[in-house]
Amino acid sequence: MGRPFRIRDIAVQAGLSETTVDRVLNGRAGVSVRARRQVEQAIVDLERQQSQIRLGGRTFVIDLVMQAPARFSSAVRAALEAELPGLRPAMIRARFDLTETATALELVSALDRIRRRGSHGVVLKAPDVPSIVAAVDRLVAAGIPVVTLVTDLPTSRRSAYVGIDNRAAGTTAAYLISQWLGPRPGNVLVTLSRESFRGEEEREMGFRTAMRRFAPSRRLVELPETEGLDETMHALALSALNADPALVAVYSIGGANQAIVNAFTTLGRDCAVFIAHDLDADNTRLLASGHLSAVLHHDLPTDLRRTCQAILQSHSALPGAPHSLPSAIQIVTPHNVPTHLP
Repeated sequence: MGRPFRIRDIAVQAGLSETTVDRVLNGRAGVSVRARRQVEQAIVDLERQQSQIRLGGRTFVIDLVMQAPARFSSAVRAALEAELPGLRPAMIRARFDLTETATALELVSALDRIRRRGSHGVVLKAPDVPSIVAAVDRLVAAGIPVVTLVTDLPTSRRSAYVGIDNRAAGTTAAYLISQWLGPRPGNVLVTLSRESFRGEEEREMGFRTAMRRFAPSRRLVELPETEGLDETMHALALSALNADPALVAVYSIGGANQAIVNAFTTLGRDCAVFIAHDLDADNTRLLASGHLSAVLHHDLPTDLRRTCQAILQSHSALPGAPHSLPSAIQIVTPHNVPTHLP
């Protein structure tokens, strides 16, 4: 495999011992397939972050742990890696544990592994359930600060939450749908990936409360637990559309928007207004094609920069104490898509 980086750097990036890394690099026996994959991925990560490795200053290694569809976690990863070189004079390197369908137990195991091997901080997107809150508290007790991203764990000992005000985002979606539908009759499909994601729950609560005020006669049809995956969403959306011929608008909280568009197309139905979240590659394309009316977006590079700054503040490497600060909600239509996206 060669030695493009120091064994120590690879070991830290992979979360393995230097002895194990040495065995992998030299093709020795007694090494698991998983360890070999971890070393291979660590080298890939280090190559992506070479500009950071060349910098001077104190070195921090942080862990990004996310349960999210790959289209979103890859956008977050790209935004984080793009921000790392600008955080001088500190040198921050990132490790990644990204999954689409992990159980709470699997996420807890991932967090406990980080606690045992050590880290300077964890950036976390995970469901708000007691076992994950307890795992976060164990990390903090071990001196590892945690910053929640996009969806919060407010009862945990996390240092800060970075992301939009999700209740305000839901209210904004309700306002746009009620304004754009106007007097046209019809109901609204509301989709979530998981009800245990507090951010999604707050968006849904804000949306439902505002719709009662803006358009009390419209029925809201909710699709929970879709996982935000196209293969799950398509069948659920088809079923909902068949059950309610009056569905004419969508507020997609949890994603898988191409599958929703396909369901409308399959049935030859018109979607008058479609509001989604986040300018990932899928949503950018759906905006350009006119299938999405608007995307509620927040600037990921700014969010990831604030996240890293909060971790540095936790270690007194930057002045001030880490604190939560809501991100600005950007309403992006097909006519004002940002030209530079992570």
